[in-house]
Amino acid sequence: MVGWRELVHLPDLGLHEVPAKIDTGARTSSLHGTVIEEFMRDGEKFVRFAVDFPEQRVRQVCEAVHVDIRGITSSNGEKQRRYVIKTPLRIGEEEFRAEISLADRSDMKFPMLIGRSSLRRRFVVDSGYSWLQTPERKTTKGHKP
Repeated sequence: MVGWRELVHLPDLGLHEVPAKIDTGARTSSLHGTVIEEFMRDGEKFVRFAVDFPEQRVRQVCEAVHVDIRGITSSNGEKQRRYVIKTPLRIGEEEFRAEISLADRSDMKFPMLIGRSSLRRRFVVDSGYSWLQTPERKTTKGHKP
């Protein structure tokens, strides 16, 4: 069970406790990231990108296997071409490989959005609650006892 927002972890990218909005209306998960460059390593395509956390004044530079560049429809209905990476994602105790598009989410409240492809056959969403997979937030208002 997940709430409408959760703290998630992307361990291979060195990103922990990333605030994420759970969005069953979105197919693909999305992470706020600015692509810096594409490169090859051991015959495999990679992408280097920066993830900014302005409130903490932190910029994390990450590298991940570059799966594809896809046309993805944004929340405003506009079709965008985005890099898609595949990396481990952990929500609560559940860890799995997820496809995540890199997008400019600087105008969004959450730096990450978890789409239904990542939720499918793993989680049920209770939209009336938050932080259900975040033990240290058990006292947060709106948390199910």
